Amino acid sequence: MEFTVEFYETDAGRCPVREFLDELRASDPGDFAAVLAGLAKLRNRQYHREPLSKALGEGLLELRHVGKLNTRVLWFFMKGRRIVAVHGIRNKGQAIPARDLDTARERMRDWQKRKNK
Repeated sequence: MEFTVEFYETDAGRCPVREFLDELRASDPGDFAAVLAGLAKLRNRQYHREPLSKALGEGLLELRHVGKLNTRVLWFFMKGRRIVAVHGIRNKGQAIPARDLDTARERMRDWQKRKNK
C-alpha cells in the first residue's frame, strides 16, 4: 500500500518545493540527499509519524531533517494515497515561522481547490 509523492505547482506552473530542493542541492548536498531520501520514505505509511514526520494541524504535516539547519518540507494528504509537498524551509529554531505555515496552508487550499474538480 504505497503512496505517491508529488509537488505543488502554481497556476502559472512554478514549483516552489522543486526550487527549494534545487537551492538545497547547491548549498548543502548532504542535507539535500537526506531530504530526498525522506521524501522517498513517505511513500510508506510507517514513516507518516515521528521522528520523520510530524502533524502541524489543519491537515498539514512536516517532513523533518535535523542538521546544521533544520530542513523541513511541509505536505498534506490527498485522495488516492497521494502526498503533496507544498513548501520547504530551513531554520535554526524548532518552531516553524507563522508566515511559512500560512504559505503552506494557502498552497494546500489552492491545490485542493484546483485538483478536486
